[in-house]
Amino acid sequence: MDRKVVLTGDRPTGKLHIGHYVGSLANRVKLQNQDKYDMYVMIADLQALTDNAKNPEKVRKSVLNVALDYLSIGLDPNKTTIYVQSQIPALSELNMYFSNLVTVSRLERNPTVKSEIKQKGFGHSIPAGFLTYPISQAADITAFKSSLIPVGDDQKPMIEQTREIVKSFNNTYGEILVEPEGIFPPEGQGRIPGLDGNAKMSKSLGNTIYLSDDEDTLRTKIMSIYTDPNHIHKEDPGKIEGNIVFTYLDIFGKNKDKINNLKEHYQHGGLGDVEIKNYLFEVINEVLEPIRKKRKEYEMNPDFVYKMLEEGSRRANKVADETLQEVKKAMGINYFK
Repeated sequence: MDRKVVLTGDRPTGKLHIGHYVGSLANRVKLQNQDKYDMYVMIADLQALTDNAKNPEKVRKSVLNVALDYLSIGLDPNKTTIYVQSQIPALSELNMYFSNLVTVSRLERNPTVKSEIKQKGFGHSIPAGFLTYPISQAADITAFKSSLIPVGDDQKPMIEQTREIVKSFNNTYGEILVEPEGIFPPEGQGRIPGLDGNAKMSKSLGNTIYLSDDEDTLRTKIMSIYTDPNHIHKEDPGKIEGNIVFTYLDIFGKNKDKINNLKEHYQHGGLGDVEIKNYLFEVINEVLEPIRKKRKEYEMNPDFVYKMLEEGSRRANKVADETLQEVKKAMGINYFK
């Protein structure tokens, strides 16, 4: 029986944060270690350039940072093919063919694209590459005939758009491409709110805890977290709903009995914000400490990291090119073969 293919990835626009970890990264490692799938993880530098075209150095530096984050959380290049999107020419060609199967109005209706356009403040000056990046994602997924895509909840519309493209292509040219399914995080953990109470933790909003943050930085960030604005004095009753400290404790804390007791105490009064933030620091630091340690080891050997990416890109390129040739044959444009 053929092994299913799992594919996912990240845009290299900075270091990865705990939202990425809960939303997708931890799930990737879990799938990898089950040894039941062919795993592909992409550093999507072409997609990063759709809104960073005039700052390519930011993307270039971030490729290394994302690779370091991947290795530090436990992705193993001996089990998972880690590669760089721009090094796979077949993806751009598939993107072109798929673009003829999607209307501009359909792209404009994509909820994820609409949300990100608003967040980035493009107005009417939307880069064409940014508007069409759902098509690029479809090329990324189908090139490897991926059937399982671990992503955060905000990517559900992107998976649905890929499925539409696959159906359109297969109905037109024959059953060549695989229709993917998304693998989503546990309910309530698909989108971690930011430190400032914003609905989404985001690098661009500066409200993140990075996987590579040292202890001092982590403590400073946790002490700045938005809590209950009406919980002014320790003896005041506090609210749990919308309190980011308790949201994070629910996600990362292992001792659920202690967390429930803290919630009850906080609601009745007599428990200060500093005390619960100190506990949250202990909880998240326990998660990040082994990640930091492993990352420092790889930071000492960037040549190894780039070699790993080069080898992964070589393997990925071979697979994607095989799919491209099948697509061109189905479309009748393999003129000289």
